[in-house]
Amino acid sequence: MTHILHIDASATSSGSQSRAASAALVQSLDPLTVTYRDLTANPLPFVTEDWVKARLVPADARTDAENAALALSDTLIAELQAADTIVIGMPLYNFGMPANLKAWIDLIARPQVTFRYTENGPVGLLEDKTAHVAFASGGVPMAAPADFATPHMRVVLNFIGITDVTFAPAAEVLATQAA
Repeated sequence: MTHILHIDASATSSGSQSRAASAALVQSLDPLTVTYRDLTANPLPFVTEDWVKARLVPADARTDAENAALALSDTLIAELQAADTIVIGMPLYNFGMPANLKAWIDLIARPQVTFRYTENGPVGLLEDKTAHVAFASGGVPMAAPADFATPHMRVVLNFIGITDVTFAPAAEVLATQAA
């Protein structure tokens, strides 16, 4: 393992179980390089009409305005493409993932860049990567009927080609680290 993209989405900066667990996962993987993205400290915008339109224009036909609309998305995708492993600290808020993590997903799911449609259905373009998701909630267990975040994250990662995905409850990750 050489390069990890580490993403934290908790609104809580100190005392966050998902942040602590994702940091522990990164440390246990002993990477050579880590790219860290804190979605709370550096919030991402939601997609706009300009972004939605620009993402469908072939790169060689885009205007400067369309390139500008996609610039942050391009940066986020480059971080993802450069990583061998993705580690995500994902809290559960109101039965789903935080809006900041959903904003990240919206910006990295790009046709012809991270996935493409074929006559046999969609094909993810980010292969040979693994993902580890540290899941934390205040009371809804992972994979419970009210946990809409883990199935959503699994579908999204699989859709873009990352099929080796492990979910771990933050409490278990932290207990393992303490042992």
